[in-house]
Amino acid sequence: MNKQIKRTFYIVFTLGIVFIIATVSINIFLKNKLESFVNERLPKNMIRSYDAITVESFGGSLSITNASLIIKNKTDSLKHTFINVEKLKISHISYWDYLFKDEIHIETISVENPIMAYYKDRVVPSTDTVNKGIIDIYKPIFVKNIRIDNSKFVIYEKGKDSTKLYTKGLSVAVTGIKIDKNTVRRKIPMIFDNYKATSDSVFVKVSPYENLTVKDFALENTVAIFKNLRLHTKYSKTQLSKIITTERDHYDLTLKKVTVEGINFGFNNRQFFAQSKKVSLTAPSLEIYRDKLVADDLKTKPLYSKMLRELPFELTVNSLRIEDAKIKYEERVKAENMGGSITFNNLNAAISNLSNTYKSPEKTTIKIEANFMDSTPISVDWSFDVNNKQDAFLFQGTLGTLAANKMNNFTEPNLKVRLEGKTNKTFFTIDGNNSTSTTNMKISYSDFKVKILQQDGRKKNTVLSAIANIFISKNSTENGDSYKKGVAEAKRDKSKSVFNFLWISIKAALTKIMI
Repeated sequence: MNKQIKRTFYIVFTLGIVFIIATVSINIFLKNKLESFVNERLPKNMIRSYDAITVESFGGSLSITNASLIIKNKTDSLKHTFINVEKLKISHISYWDYLFKDEIHIETISVENPIMAYYKDRVVPSTDTVNKGIIDIYKPIFVKNIRIDNSKFVIYEKGKDSTKLYTKGLSVAVTGIKIDKNTVRRKIPMIFDNYKATSDSVFVKVSPYENLTVKDFALENTVAIFKNLRLHTKYSKTQLSKIITTERDHYDLTLKKVTVEGINFGFNNRQFFAQSKKVSLTAPSLEIYRDKLVADDLKTKPLYSKMLRELPFELTVNSLRIEDAKIKYEERVKAENMGGSITFNNLNAAISNLSNTYKSPEKTTIKIEANFMDSTPISVDWSFDVNNKQDAFLFQGTLGTLAANKMNNFTEPNLKVRLEGKTNKTFFTIDGNNSTSTTNMKISYSDFKVKILQQDGRKKNTVLSAIANIFISKNSTENGDSYKKGVAEAKRDKSKSVFNFLWISIKAALTKIMI
Protein backbone atom coordinates (compact mmCIF):
# COMPACT_ATOMS: atom_id res chain seq x y z
CA MET A 1 0.00 0.00 0.00
CA ASN A 2 1.62 3.28 -1.06
CA LYS A 3 1.76 6.37 1.07
CA GLN A 4 -1.01 8.20 -0.85
CA ILE A 5 -3.51 5.40 -0.29
CA LYS A 6 -2.53 5.16 3.38
CA ARG A 7 -2.97 8.88 3.82
CA THR A 8 -6.40 8.78 2.17
CA PHE A 9 -7.43 5.84 4.33
CA TYR A 10 -6.34 7.61 7.54
CA ILE A 11 -8.16 10.78 6.54
CA VAL A 12 -11.39 8.95 5.76
CA PHE A 13 -11.08 6.82 8.91
CA THR A 14 -10.40 9.89 11.05
CA LEU A 15 -13.33 11.79 9.53
CA GLY A 16 -15.55 8.76 10.11
CA ILE A 17 -14.51 8.58 13.75
CA VAL A 18 -15.05 12.32 14.12
CA PHE A 19 -18.48 11.99 12.47
CA ILE A 20 -19.48 9.14 14.75
CA ILE A 21 -18.24 10.95 17.86
CA ALA A 22 -19.95 14.17 16.76
CA THR A 23 -23.20 12.36 15.99
CA VAL A 24 -23.21 10.53 19.31
CA SER A 25 -22.25 13.70 21.15
CA ILE A 26 -24.96 15.74 19.49
CA ASN A 27 -27.58 13.10 20.22
CA ILE A 28 -26.45 12.88 23.85
CA PHE A 29 -26.61 16.66 23.93
CA LEU A 30 -30.14 16.61 22.46
CA LYS A 31 -31.18 13.88 24.88
CA ASN A 32 -29.93 15.97 27.78
CA LYS A 33 -31.74 18.99 26.37
CA LEU A 34 -34.98 17.02 26.12
CA GLU A 35 -34.60 15.67 29.65
CA SER A 36 -33.83 19.18 30.86
CA PHE A 37 -36.91 20.52 29.06
CA VAL A 38 -39.16 17.82 30.51
CA ASN A 39 -37.78 18.13 34.03
CA GLU A 40 -37.11 21.84 34.30
CA ARG A 41 -38.83 23.88 31.60
CA LEU A 42 -42.37 22.53 31.91
CA PRO A 43 -44.47 24.59 34.34
CA LYS A 44 -44.55 23.48 37.97
CA ASN A 45 -48.25 22.61 37.75
CA MET A 46 -47.42 19.84 35.23
CA ILE A 47 -46.38 16.51 36.77
CA ARG A 48 -44.46 14.36 34.31
CA SER A 49 -42.89 10.93 34.28
CA TYR A 50 -41.52 8.39 31.79
CA ASP A 51 -39.69 5.06 31.71
CA ALA A 52 -36.85 5.97 29.39
CA ILE A 53 -35.55 8.27 26.67
CA THR A 54 -33.81 6.37 23.88
CA VAL A 55 -31.47 7.95 21.34
CA GLU A 56 -31.01 6.63 17.80
CA SER A 57 -27.68 8.24 17.04
CA PHE A 58 -27.44 8.05 13.27
CA GLY A 59 -31.11 8.71 12.57
CA GLY A 60 -31.31 11.79 14.74
CA SER A 61 -34.32 10.36 16.56
CA LEU A 62 -35.52 10.23 20.15
CA SER A 63 -38.12 7.94 21.75
CA ILE A 64 -39.91 8.29 25.06
CA THR A 65 -41.72 5.24 26.41
CA ASN A 66 -44.63 5.07 28.86
CA ALA A 67 -44.79 8.83 29.32
CA SER A 68 -47.43 10.49 31.46
CA LEU A 69 -48.41 14.07 32.14
CA ILE A 70 -50.75 15.36 34.83
CA ILE A 71 -51.84 19.01 34.83
CA LYS A 72 -53.18 20.63 37.99
CA ASN A 73 -54.45 24.07 38.95
CA LYS A 74 -51.85 26.60 40.03
CA THR A 75 -54.06 27.85 42.86
CA ASP A 76 -55.41 24.73 44.60
CA SER A 77 -53.29 21.95 42.99
CA LEU A 78 -56.40 20.04 41.99
CA LYS A 79 -55.55 17.64 39.14
CA HIS A 80 -57.76 18.02 36.06
CA THR A 81 -55.90 16.62 33.01
CA PHE A 82 -54.33 13.17 32.70
CA ILE A 83 -52.34 12.01 29.63
CA ASN A 84 -50.66 8.63 29.17
CA VAL A 85 -48.67 7.76 26.04
CA GLU A 86 -47.35 4.30 25.22
CA LYS A 87 -44.62 5.70 22.97
CA LEU A 88 -43.66 9.14 21.72
CA LYS A 89 -41.08 9.27 18.94
CA ILE A 90 -39.32 12.35 17.55
CA SER A 91 -37.72 11.44 14.21
CA HIS A 92 -35.03 13.08 12.11
CA ILE A 93 -34.01 16.16 14.05
CA SER A 94 -31.98 18.56 11.88
CA TYR A 95 -28.63 19.22 13.55
CA TRP A 96 -27.69 21.87 11.02
CA ASP A 97 -30.78 24.02 11.70
CA TYR A 98 -30.35 23.60 15.44
CA LEU A 99 -26.64 24.58 15.48
CA PHE A 100 -26.51 27.24 12.77
CA LYS A 101 -30.05 28.67 12.44
CA ASP A 102 -31.08 28.51 16.08
CA GLU A 103 -34.26 26.68 15.05
CA ILE A 104 -35.60 23.21 15.77
CA HIS A 105 -36.63 21.29 12.65
CA ILE A 106 -38.20 17.84 13.03
CA GLU A 107 -39.39 15.47 10.33
CA THR A 108 -42.03 13.56 12.34
CA ILE A 109 -43.48 13.37 15.83
CA SER A 110 -45.57 10.23 16.36
CA VAL A 111 -47.68 9.43 19.42
CA GLU A 112 -48.88 5.85 19.88
CA ASN A 113 -51.98 4.77 21.82
CA PRO A 114 -52.45 7.87 23.99
CA ILE A 115 -55.21 8.00 26.62
CA MET A 116 -56.39 11.45 27.66
CA ALA A 117 -58.88 12.40 30.39
CA TYR A 118 -60.03 15.93 31.20
CA TYR A 119 -62.19 16.94 34.21
CA LYS A 120 -63.72 20.23 33.14
CA ASP A 121 -65.31 21.14 36.47
CA ARG A 122 -62.00 20.87 38.32
CA VAL A 123 -60.35 23.62 36.27
CA VAL A 124 -59.86 27.00 37.96
CA PRO A 125 -59.76 29.71 35.25
CA SER A 126 -56.58 31.77 35.15
CA THR A 127 -56.84 35.31 36.52
CA ASP A 128 -53.93 36.55 34.42
CA THR A 129 -54.95 39.36 32.09
CA VAL A 130 -52.08 38.55 29.73
CA ASN A 131 -51.85 35.07 28.23
CA LYS A 132 -48.24 33.91 28.63
CA GLY A 133 -48.74 30.52 26.97
CA ILE A 134 -48.63 27.08 28.54
CA ILE A 135 -44.83 26.74 28.11
CA ASP A 136 -41.88 28.98 27.30
CA ILE A 137 -40.51 28.60 23.76
CA TYR A 138 -37.02 30.01 23.19
CA LYS A 139 -36.40 28.59 19.70
CA PRO A 140 -38.98 28.29 16.92
CA ILE A 141 -40.07 24.69 16.35
CA PHE A 142 -40.94 23.41 12.87
CA VAL A 143 -42.46 19.95 12.49
CA LYS A 144 -43.23 18.46 9.10
CA ASN A 145 -45.63 15.80 10.41
CA ILE A 146 -47.42 15.03 13.66
CA ARG A 147 -49.28 11.71 13.97
CA ILE A 148 -51.46 10.60 16.85
CA ASP A 149 -52.58 6.99 16.43
CA ASN A 150 -55.43 5.07 18.10
CA SER A 151 -56.16 7.49 20.93
CA LYS A 152 -58.91 7.61 23.53
CA PHE A 153 -60.16 10.96 24.76
CA VAL A 154 -62.70 11.59 27.53
CA ILE A 155 -64.13 14.77 29.06
CA TYR A 156 -65.81 14.41 32.45
CA GLU A 157 -68.08 16.76 34.37
CA LYS A 158 -69.80 16.74 37.75
CA GLY A 159 -72.67 14.43 38.52
CA LYS A 160 -73.57 10.77 38.38
CA ASP A 161 -73.76 10.74 34.57
CA SER A 162 -70.34 12.37 34.32
CA THR A 163 -69.10 11.53 30.79
CA LYS A 164 -69.45 14.67 28.66
CA LEU A 165 -67.51 13.48 25.61
CA TYR A 166 -65.86 10.20 24.65
CA THR A 167 -63.99 9.09 21.54
CA LYS A 168 -62.06 5.92 20.76
CA GLY A 169 -59.99 4.87 17.77
CA LEU A 170 -59.22 8.54 17.20
CA SER A 171 -56.27 9.20 14.89
CA VAL A 172 -55.00 12.66 13.95
CA ALA A 173 -52.41 13.82 11.41
CA VAL A 174 -51.20 17.41 11.05
CA THR A 175 -48.58 18.76 8.63
CA GLY A 176 -46.57 21.97 8.33
CA ILE A 177 -46.57 22.91 12.03
CA LYS A 178 -44.87 25.97 13.46
CA ILE A 179 -44.69 26.80 17.17
CA ASP A 180 -42.93 29.84 18.59
CA LYS A 181 -43.18 32.25 21.51
CA ASN A 182 -46.06 34.08 19.82
CA THR A 183 -48.23 31.13 18.77
CA VAL A 184 -48.17 29.51 22.24
CA ARG A 185 -50.11 32.52 23.55
CA ARG A 186 -53.00 31.84 21.20
CA LYS A 187 -56.08 29.70 21.83
CA ILE A 188 -54.75 27.37 19.12
CA PRO A 189 -51.03 27.44 20.04
CA MET A 190 -49.64 26.60 16.60
CA ILE A 191 -49.79 27.37 12.89
CA PHE A 192 -50.35 24.40 10.55
CA ASP A 193 -51.01 23.64 6.89
CA ASN A 194 -53.18 20.50 6.65
CA TYR A 195 -54.96 18.22 9.10
CA LYS A 196 -56.81 14.92 9.10
CA ALA A 197 -58.75 13.07 11.80
CA THR A 198 -60.73 9.82 11.87
CA SER A 199 -62.59 7.97 14.61
CA ASP A 200 -64.80 4.89 14.81
CA SER A 201 -66.88 6.07 17.77
CA VAL A 202 -67.94 9.43 19.26
CA PHE A 203 -70.26 10.09 22.20
CA VAL A 204 -71.39 13.56 23.37
CA LYS A 205 -73.72 14.37 26.25
CA VAL A 206 -75.59 17.30 24.70
CA SER A 207 -77.68 18.04 27.80
CA PRO A 208 -78.85 16.24 30.95
CA TYR A 209 -81.56 14.66 28.78
CA GLU A 210 -80.08 14.13 25.29
CA ASN A 211 -77.06 12.19 23.97
CA LEU A 212 -75.37 12.33 20.58
CA THR A 213 -73.53 9.37 19.04
CA VAL A 214 -71.58 9.05 15.79
CA LYS A 215 -70.44 5.64 14.55
CA ASP A 216 -67.82 6.91 12.15
CA PHE A 217 -66.37 10.26 11.17
CA ALA A 218 -63.56 11.59 9.00
CA LEU A 219 -62.18 15.13 8.87
CA GLU A 220 -59.62 16.20 6.30
CA ASN A 221 -58.65 19.82 5.73
CA THR A 222 -61.93 21.54 4.84
CA VAL A 223 -64.32 18.55 4.62
CA ALA A 224 -65.90 16.53 7.44
CA ILE A 225 -68.14 13.49 7.03
CA PHE A 226 -70.16 12.02 9.91
CA LYS A 227 -71.97 8.71 9.40
CA ASN A 228 -74.75 6.99 11.34
CA LEU A 229 -75.44 9.90 13.65
CA ARG A 230 -78.11 9.79 16.34
CA LEU A 231 -79.37 12.52 18.69
CA HIS A 232 -81.93 11.16 21.13
CA THR A 233 -83.50 11.56 24.53
CA LYS A 234 -81.90 8.94 26.76
CA TYR A 235 -85.15 8.38 28.69
CA SER A 236 -88.37 6.78 27.43
CA LYS A 237 -91.39 9.01 26.84
CA THR A 238 -93.06 8.01 30.09
CA GLN A 239 -89.81 8.28 32.08
CA LEU A 240 -89.15 11.77 30.76
CA SER A 241 -92.64 12.94 31.76
CA LYS A 242 -92.02 11.69 35.29
CA ILE A 243 -88.66 13.40 35.86
CA ILE A 244 -89.26 16.82 34.25
CA THR A 245 -91.15 19.59 36.05
CA THR A 246 -92.03 21.56 32.90
CA GLU A 247 -92.81 20.26 29.41
CA ARG A 248 -89.90 19.26 27.19
CA ASP A 249 -89.81 17.57 23.81
CA HIS A 250 -88.74 13.94 23.57
CA TYR A 251 -86.41 13.58 20.55
CA ASP A 252 -85.13 10.79 18.35
CA LEU A 253 -83.14 12.02 15.35
CA THR A 254 -81.10 9.74 13.09
CA LEU A 255 -79.03 10.70 10.06
CA LYS A 256 -77.29 8.44 7.58
CA LYS A 257 -74.69 11.07 6.78
CA VAL A 258 -73.75 14.67 7.51
CA THR A 259 -71.25 16.36 5.18
CA VAL A 260 -69.63 19.69 6.05
CA GLU A 261 -67.64 21.37 3.29
CA GLY A 262 -65.43 24.46 3.21
CA ILE A 263 -64.65 24.33 6.92
CA ASN A 264 -62.78 27.17 8.56
CA PHE A 265 -62.53 27.85 12.26
CA GLY A 266 -60.34 29.64 14.77
CA PHE A 267 -60.20 32.75 16.90
CA ASN A 268 -60.36 36.44 16.05
CA ASN A 269 -59.19 38.47 19.03
CA ARG A 270 -59.88 35.39 21.18
CA GLN A 271 -63.47 35.23 19.83
CA PHE A 272 -64.25 31.81 18.33
CA PHE A 273 -65.63 31.62 14.80
CA ALA A 274 -66.87 28.69 12.68
CA GLN A 275 -67.52 28.78 8.94
CA SER A 276 -68.76 26.35 6.29
CA LYS A 277 -69.58 26.82 2.65
CA LYS A 278 -72.06 23.92 2.59
CA VAL A 279 -73.65 21.49 5.04
CA SER A 280 -75.64 18.50 3.75
CA LEU A 281 -77.94 16.27 5.83
CA THR A 282 -78.75 12.97 4.12
CA ALA A 283 -81.94 11.04 4.98
CA PRO A 284 -82.64 12.47 8.46
CA SER A 285 -85.52 10.95 10.40
CA LEU A 286 -86.91 12.94 13.32
CA GLU A 287 -89.56 11.93 15.83
CA ILE A 288 -90.74 14.51 18.37
CA TYR A 289 -93.13 13.79 21.22
CA ARG A 290 -94.56 16.37 23.61
CA ASP A 291 -96.60 15.55 26.70
CA LYS A 292 -98.92 18.54 27.20
CA LEU A 293 -100.05 17.13 30.53
CA VAL A 294 -96.75 18.29 32.01
CA ALA A 295 -96.75 21.90 33.26
CA ASP A 296 -95.91 24.59 30.70
CA ASP A 297 -92.41 26.02 30.57
CA LEU A 298 -93.11 29.75 30.86
CA LYS A 299 -89.62 30.94 29.89
CA THR A 300 -89.46 33.23 26.87
CA LYS A 301 -88.71 31.31 23.67
CA PRO A 302 -86.72 33.42 21.16
CA LEU A 303 -87.41 33.31 17.45
CA TYR A 304 -84.69 31.84 15.23
CA SER A 305 -83.34 35.24 14.18
CA LYS A 306 -82.67 36.17 17.82
CA MET A 307 -81.19 32.75 18.59
CA LEU A 308 -78.68 33.21 15.77
CA ARG A 309 -77.98 36.84 16.65
CA GLU A 310 -77.17 36.00 20.27
CA LEU A 311 -74.92 32.97 19.71
CA PRO A 312 -71.73 33.29 21.81
CA PHE A 313 -69.57 32.82 18.69
CA GLU A 314 -69.54 33.86 15.04
CA LEU A 315 -71.31 31.34 12.79
CA THR A 316 -71.33 31.43 9.00
CA VAL A 317 -72.97 28.64 6.97
CA ASN A 318 -73.47 29.75 3.38
CA SER A 319 -75.72 26.83 2.44
CA LEU A 320 -77.49 24.00 4.25
CA ARG A 321 -79.28 21.21 2.36
CA ILE A 322 -81.65 18.61 3.78
CA GLU A 323 -82.43 15.61 1.57
CA ASP A 324 -85.23 13.04 1.90
CA ALA A 325 -86.17 13.82 5.49
CA LYS A 326 -88.99 12.39 7.60
CA ILE A 327 -90.61 14.19 10.53
CA LYS A 328 -93.24 12.85 12.92
CA TYR A 329 -94.69 15.09 15.63
CA GLU A 330 -96.78 13.55 18.40
CA GLU A 331 -98.64 15.49 21.04
CA ARG A 332 -100.47 14.18 24.07
CA VAL A 333 -103.26 16.38 25.44
CA LYS A 334 -105.64 13.92 27.11
CA ALA A 335 -104.68 11.63 29.99
CA GLU A 336 -106.70 8.69 28.64
CA ASN A 337 -104.53 8.21 25.53
CA MET A 338 -100.99 8.79 24.22
CA GLY A 339 -102.05 11.52 21.80
CA GLY A 340 -102.03 11.92 18.03
CA SER A 341 -99.48 12.71 15.36
CA ILE A 342 -98.83 14.64 12.17
CA THR A 343 -96.15 13.67 9.62
CA PHE A 344 -93.97 15.13 6.87
CA ASN A 345 -92.28 12.80 4.36
CA ASN A 346 -89.98 13.27 1.37
CA LEU A 347 -88.92 16.57 2.87
CA ASN A 348 -86.22 18.53 1.05
CA ALA A 349 -84.97 21.91 2.25
CA ALA A 350 -82.47 24.55 1.13
CA ILE A 351 -81.28 27.14 3.66
CA SER A 352 -79.05 30.06 2.71
CA ASN A 353 -77.09 32.44 4.95
CA LEU A 354 -77.52 30.53 8.19
CA SER A 355 -75.32 33.06 9.92
CA ASN A 356 -74.92 35.90 12.38
CA THR A 357 -72.08 37.60 10.48
CA TYR A 358 -73.67 39.05 7.35
CA LYS A 359 -75.04 42.60 7.17
CA SER A 360 -78.50 43.90 6.26
CA PRO A 361 -80.28 43.72 3.89
CA GLU A 362 -78.94 40.15 3.40
CA LYS A 363 -81.43 37.62 4.79
CA THR A 364 -81.58 34.03 5.92
CA THR A 365 -83.87 32.15 3.52
CA ILE A 366 -85.47 28.73 3.98
CA LYS A 367 -87.21 26.84 1.16
CA ILE A 368 -89.00 23.57 1.96
CA GLU A 369 -90.82 21.00 -0.18
CA ALA A 370 -92.52 18.01 1.48
CA ASN A 371 -95.54 15.70 1.61
CA PHE A 372 -97.84 16.43 4.53
CA MET A 373 -99.76 13.50 6.04
CA ASP A 374 -98.39 11.08 3.42
CA SER A 375 -99.67 12.57 0.16
CA THR A 376 -100.46 16.30 0.42
CA PRO A 377 -97.74 18.46 -1.17
CA ILE A 378 -96.63 21.47 0.85
CA SER A 379 -94.09 24.15 -0.02
CA VAL A 380 -92.72 26.91 2.22
CA ASP A 381 -90.65 30.07 1.66
CA TRP A 382 -89.41 31.57 4.92
CA SER A 383 -87.08 34.54 5.35
CA PHE A 384 -85.79 36.84 8.11
CA ASP A 385 -82.99 39.31 8.76
CA VAL A 386 -80.88 38.24 11.73
CA ASN A 387 -79.94 41.87 12.37
CA ASN A 388 -83.55 42.99 12.76
CA LYS A 389 -84.12 43.55 16.48
CA GLN A 390 -87.91 43.21 16.06
CA ASP A 391 -87.29 39.74 14.56
CA ALA A 392 -89.47 40.48 11.52
CA PHE A 393 -90.09 37.48 9.24
CA LEU A 394 -92.10 36.44 6.20
CA PHE A 395 -93.52 32.90 6.03
CA GLN A 396 -95.30 31.89 2.80
CA GLY A 397 -96.86 28.50 2.21
CA THR A 398 -98.87 26.50 -0.31
CA LEU A 399 -100.79 23.33 0.61
CA GLY A 400 -102.24 20.92 -1.95
CA THR A 401 -105.31 18.69 -1.71
CA LEU A 402 -105.83 17.36 1.81
CA ALA A 403 -108.53 14.91 2.83
CA ALA A 404 -109.77 16.25 6.16
CA ASN A 405 -109.94 12.77 7.69
CA LYS A 406 -106.13 12.58 7.38
CA MET A 407 -106.02 14.99 10.30
CA ASN A 408 -108.21 12.83 12.52
CA ASN A 409 -105.21 10.89 13.79
CA PHE A 410 -104.24 14.14 15.51
CA THR A 411 -107.56 15.86 16.19
CA GLU A 412 -109.54 12.92 17.60
CA PRO A 413 -107.28 11.97 20.55
CA ASN A 414 -106.24 15.55 21.32
CA LEU A 415 -109.30 17.69 20.48
CA LYS A 416 -112.16 15.14 20.44
CA VAL A 417 -112.99 16.40 16.95
CA ARG A 418 -113.52 14.37 13.77
CA LEU A 419 -113.21 16.11 10.40
CA GLU A 420 -114.83 15.30 7.04
CA GLY A 421 -114.48 16.74 3.54
CA LYS A 422 -111.34 18.09 1.91
CA THR A 423 -109.31 21.18 1.20
CA ASN A 424 -108.38 21.53 -2.47
CA LYS A 425 -105.74 24.25 -2.31
CA THR A 426 -104.51 26.63 0.37
CA PHE A 427 -102.27 29.70 0.08
CA PHE A 428 -101.12 31.75 3.05
CA THR A 429 -98.61 34.46 3.92
CA ILE A 430 -97.65 35.27 7.49
CA ASP A 431 -96.00 38.66 8.00
CA GLY A 432 -94.83 38.71 11.59
CA ASN A 433 -92.34 39.81 14.21
CA ASN A 434 -91.54 38.95 17.82
CA SER A 435 -94.97 40.14 19.04
CA THR A 436 -97.67 39.96 16.38
CA SER A 437 -98.50 38.60 12.93
CA THR A 438 -100.85 39.31 10.07
CA THR A 439 -101.93 36.33 7.96
CA ASN A 440 -103.40 36.55 4.47
CA MET A 441 -105.06 33.31 3.36
CA LYS A 442 -107.16 31.95 0.56
CA ILE A 443 -108.48 28.41 0.57
CA SER A 444 -110.62 26.16 -1.60
CA TYR A 445 -112.51 23.38 0.22
CA SER A 446 -115.66 21.30 -0.15
CA ASP A 447 -118.14 19.22 1.92
CA PHE A 448 -116.45 20.29 5.13
CA LYS A 449 -118.05 18.99 8.34
CA VAL A 450 -117.07 18.76 11.97
CA LYS A 451 -118.12 16.04 14.39
CA ILE A 452 -117.68 16.80 18.07
CA LEU A 453 -116.99 13.55 19.91
CA GLN A 454 -118.07 12.51 23.36
CA GLN A 455 -115.52 12.19 26.15
CA ASP A 456 -114.72 8.56 25.26
CA GLY A 457 -113.53 9.80 21.86
CA ARG A 458 -115.69 7.32 19.93
CA LYS A 459 -119.33 8.36 19.75
CA LYS A 460 -120.57 11.56 18.12
CA ASN A 461 -121.97 14.31 20.33
CA THR A 462 -125.00 15.05 18.13
CA VAL A 463 -126.04 18.34 19.73
CA LEU A 464 -122.61 19.98 19.77
CA SER A 465 -121.84 18.74 16.25
CA ALA A 466 -125.07 20.22 14.91
CA ILE A 467 -124.36 23.58 16.57
CA ALA A 468 -120.77 23.65 15.27
CA ASN A 469 -121.79 22.94 11.68
CA ILE A 470 -124.31 25.79 11.75
CA PHE A 471 -121.39 28.22 11.99
CA ILE A 472 -118.95 26.47 9.63
CA SER A 473 -119.12 27.09 5.89
CA LYS A 474 -119.30 23.71 4.17
CA ASN A 475 -117.87 24.92 0.83
CA SER A 476 -115.51 27.71 -0.17
CA THR A 477 -117.45 28.70 -3.31
CA GLU A 478 -118.68 32.27 -2.87
CA ASN A 479 -119.90 34.70 -5.54
CA GLY A 480 -118.51 32.50 -8.31
CA ASP A 481 -115.03 32.33 -6.74
CA SER A 482 -113.89 28.87 -5.65
CA TYR A 483 -111.63 30.41 -3.01
CA LYS A 484 -112.57 32.05 0.25
CA LYS A 485 -110.17 34.74 1.44
CA GLY A 486 -109.41 36.23 4.80
CA VAL A 487 -106.96 38.34 6.79
CA ALA A 488 -106.42 37.84 10.50
CA GLU A 489 -104.06 39.03 13.20
CA ALA A 490 -102.54 36.99 16.01
CA LYS A 491 -100.59 37.87 19.12
CA ARG A 492 -97.59 35.75 20.03
CA ASP A 493 -97.37 33.90 23.33
CA LYS A 494 -93.64 34.36 23.95
CA SER A 495 -93.51 31.36 26.26
CA LYS A 496 -94.39 29.15 23.26
CA SER A 497 -92.21 27.95 20.38
CA VAL A 498 -91.74 29.41 16.91
CA PHE A 499 -94.03 26.74 15.44
CA ASN A 500 -96.78 27.52 17.95
CA PHE A 501 -96.72 31.11 16.67
CA LEU A 502 -97.01 29.93 13.06
CA TRP A 503 -99.89 27.62 14.00
CA ILE A 504 -101.96 30.23 15.87
CA SER A 505 -101.42 32.64 12.96
CA ILE A 506 -102.78 30.09 10.47
CA LYS A 507 -105.58 29.10 12.86
CA ALA A 508 -106.69 32.72 13.21
CA ALA A 509 -107.04 33.06 9.43
CA LEU A 510 -108.82 29.68 9.08
CA THR A 511 -111.29 30.62 11.81
CA LYS A 512 -112.10 33.92 10.15
CA ILE A 513 -112.62 32.31 6.74
CA MET A 514 -114.60 29.22 7.72
CA ILE A 515 -116.80 30.50 10.55
